[in-house]
Amino acid sequence: MTNYQYDELETKINYSFANKVLLKEALTHSSFANEKAGENSTSNERLEFLGDSLLGMMVALLIYKSKPNMSEGQMTKLRAELVCEKSLATIASRFDLGSYIYLGRGESSGGGRSRPSILSDTFEAVIAAIYLDGGYDPVQKLIGSIFEQMLDKQTPGTLDYKTRLQEVIHSKAGQSLLYELVDEHGPAHNKSFIFNVNLNNEIIGTGVGKSKKAAEQEAAKAALNKLFERNDHNYA
Repeated sequence: MTNYQYDELETKINYSFANKVLLKEALTHSSFANEKAGENSTSNERLEFLGDSLLGMMVALLIYKSKPNMSEGQMTKLRAELVCEKSLATIASRFDLGSYIYLGRGESSGGGRSRPSILSDTFEAVIAAIYLDGGYDPVQKLIGSIFEQMLDKQTPGTLDYKTRLQEVIHSKAGQSLLYELVDEHGPAHNKSFIFNVNLNNEIIGTGVGKSKKAAEQEAAKAALNKLFERNDHNYA
């Protein structure tokens, strides 16, 4: 990446790095680092770890200050929605972050620059790099500029419950999620549907709706509430 491209990205995120090595590391995917083994190339995985914690804490603080009437459970769910993979990948795409990532040849040719997992991980790494380079204030400023607007528009549950449940469950390997129609009743013009959502053959949520899609969404919502109410750290 040229200095011009670094400048271009720094303009987009409104932060100029004193130590460009940190920015390069944040943009280096493990596939590239593995190809360049022995050439002093370090992947962004450690920065991603730090960035994940920083994002969680700072977004939690924003929610706490801007939503004084929210319960602890509501705040937990809202934070999870805001910092989930889908949300962070969308934010990364706004900065066109994918075009700046150092990727291995196979990952690059396989569509890695638009893969949500890579985009979200890289965004977290960039957050950590800014923190290490400039401290708390520039990170708080960037996160505030992004998430305050999202908080103004969003309350818990405005995201797709099915998508969120899938992201939560599939964060742990080997899980099987299945929606099952268990009943429908009423005349053709005013039917109601009842769906269960099963995790590894255990019912974790039931929903009722005027369409199958609406009932599935309600079942997913109930499942998320159950997981967060019991504070299941395997998923939450």
